[in-house]
Parts: sequence; structure tokens; C-alpha cells
Amino acid sequence: MASGSGNKSDFRRKWDKDEYEELAQKRLNEERDKKDGKPAPPVKRELLRHRDYKVDLESKLGKTIVITKTTPQSEMGGYYCNVCDCVVKDSINFLDHINGKKHQRNLGMSMRVERSSLDQVKKRFEVNKKRWREEKQKEYDFEERMKELREEEEKAKAYKKEKQKEKKRKAEEDLNFEEDDEMAAVMGFSGFGAAKKNH
Repeated sequence: MASGSGNKSDFRRKWDKDEYEELAQKRLNEERDKKDGKPAPPVKRELLRHRDYKVDLESKLGKTIVITKTTPQSEMGGYYCNVCDCVVKDSINFLDHINGKKHQRNLGMSMRVERSSLDQVKKRFEVNKKRWREEKQKEYDFEERMKELREEEEKAKAYKKEKQKEKKRKAEEDLNFEEDDEMAAVMGFSGFGAAKKNH
């Protein structure tokens, strides 16, 4: 491999080029023998399908995490993809990654979509119609909605009245306290240094 040089002042390694050229040629021959001149068969992947889970983007929102050198990658700041074993720093890039080619390949899917038949499209329309009808039936009755609004207004008025009563109570307490100060001054008592002086 590295041949020692006769000169002691030359510290560079000397490589035997012929030996390494033979090793490279042998490796190339072995690779050709394995392939037998035929290209490798293409990998058959599934067609792209709907995600059957909800992507969690808000669980770490507004939280503070202490990250040290020993913190595992899955607990680092950002969004962790356990399929590709990578951390993405923000939600937009995380969604791009999940919908991207590399992630789908790691899941075993190609980027091709299954072609829908006429029956599948008709079924989808029926499902959407049912959902639309159910939502339409859930619409509020006008009278019921007005009743709810009146109740909310009454609660807000009661809250305001309570606040005003509390303010009046505090004002009366302050007035009583000032009268006590005047009485103490008449009797010859003084405050603790911060009393007002009347001339």
C-alpha cells in the first residue's frame, strides 16, 4: 500500500498506483459479473393515496424547550419526521417535506395517483351531498339565535353593573378613610411622614 521512502526528510506517503489500478479493475469486473449485462429491475411502488391521520402542527406551538448536545434529534426544536429521520424547522417546510418525493419514496409510494373510475366519482358525489344536507339541517333557527344574543347582552349588562357597584364601594371606602385622617389631625395624631399639611 504505502511504500516507505528511503529519504527520511520526505514525510509524504507514496502510493503504489499499479496496485490500486488493479483493485479498481477487479471491482469493476465483479460488478459487471453481478449484473450480467442486464439493468436492475425497477422497484414497483404503490400509487399515491390519502393520508389516514391528521398532521400535528400545533402541539409544540408556543412552548419552550431546552436543547443540549445530548438531546435526541426527535426532541430537537422543529418538526421531526420519523420516516426520513430528519428535523424540519418550520411548519410550511414540514408540509412540503411530507408531500414531497423523498418522503413518499421512503413510505414506499410513487408520486403517481390512481385513476378514478366513473363509479368512484359518483359515490364521492353522493357522500358530499349527504354531508351538505346534514350541515344545512344544523343551521340555527332565527328566533333561537336571537334569544341567545339577548341572553349574552343581559350577561354583559349585569357584569357592567357589578363593576360600577364595585367602583362606588371603593370610592366610599376612600372617602371614609379621608374623614378618619381629618379626625386624627383634629385630635393631634399625625400620619407616618407623608401626611398632607393644610395651611
